[in-house]
Amino acid sequence: MPASSSLSLWVSGARIRTLPLALAPVILGAASAWWADSFSLMLTSLAAVVAVALQVGVNYSNDYSDGIRGTDDFRVGPARLTGAGLVPPRLVLRAALMSFGAAALAGLALIVLSASLWLLLFGLIALAAAWYYTGGKKPYGYMGLGEIVVFVFFGPVATIGTAYVQIGLVPLEAWFTGSAAGFFASAVLLVNNLRDIEQDTLSSKNTLAVRVGPTWAKAIITVLLLAPYGIVALLSLLFMWAPLAHIGLLLTIPTVVIVWSGTTPRELITALQLMTLNSLLFAVLLGGAIAF
Repeated sequence: MPASSSLSLWVSGARIRTLPLALAPVILGAASAWWADSFSLMLTSLAAVVAVALQVGVNYSNDYSDGIRGTDDFRVGPARLTGAGLVPPRLVLRAALMSFGAAALAGLALIVLSASLWLLLFGLIALAAAWYYTGGKKPYGYMGLGEIVVFVFFGPVATIGTAYVQIGLVPLEAWFTGSAAGFFASAVLLVNNLRDIEQDTLSSKNTLAVRVGPTWAKAIITVLLLAPYGIVALLSLLFMWAPLAHIGLLLTIPTVVIVWSGTTPRELITALQLMTLNSLLFAVLLGGAIAF
C-alpha cells in the first residue's frame, strides 16, 4: 500500500471532522481563565492535547471494537478501517492505545504543573469511558448511554477541568458553558446514531436512537441543539457580549431542518458536518464574549 494512501486511511480513521467537539469545551474553559486573569497558554495547550487525543482514541477504539464485533458489516456511512478490512485490527487497536497514551501523558503533565493530583481520578475515569463506549463485554454505547457520557466528558468535565487547572477553582459560568458544549457533542453522536439506526438495529447495537425511534431521536436532537442558546440567555446577565453567540443559529437552524427533512444517510452526514462546525463557532463566539 503506498505511503500516501496509508496516511489518508489513518487520517480518515481518526475522523478529523469530529475534533471541533473536543476543542470547543477547552476554548470555553480557557475563556474563563482569561477572564479571571489566570490564563496559561501551556496549560490550555495541554488540555487541548488531552481532549483531542481522547477524541482520536475513541474514534480508533470505536472503529476497532465495532469492526471485530461485526457491527460495521451493515454500515452505510463512511467506511471504517477495521470493518471494511482496510487495516489489520491489531494496528487499529494499537493506534487507539497510542492515542490514549498521548492523552494520559499530557494529562499527567497537566496534573503536575497545576498541582492538582485529585484530577488523576477523573483522568482514569475518562480513559475508561473512552474504551468502554464500544469496547469490553458490555459496552455502554450498545445500551443507549453514549450521549450521556459524551455530554459529561466533552462538556462540563473538559470545560471545568481546563478552567480549574488555571484558576484553582471552578468558575460559575464554566458549569453553563460546559453544558452548552456537551449538548452539541451529544447531538452529534445522536445524529450519527440516527443515520445508522437501521444497521444498528440489525446488529443489536441498541443506541439511544434505536431505543426511542427516529421521531423521538429527531426531537431530542432539536432540543440538544437549541439548549445552548437558552444558556446564552442566562449568561447574558453576566457577560454583555454573550448574545453574539446567537450567530451560531445561522448553522443550527439549517441543521435542524436537515435532521427533520433528510431521508438519506448522506443528508445526515451533511448535518453532522454543520454541527461540528457549529460547536466550534459557538465556543469561539461565547468564549470571546466571556474573555473580553
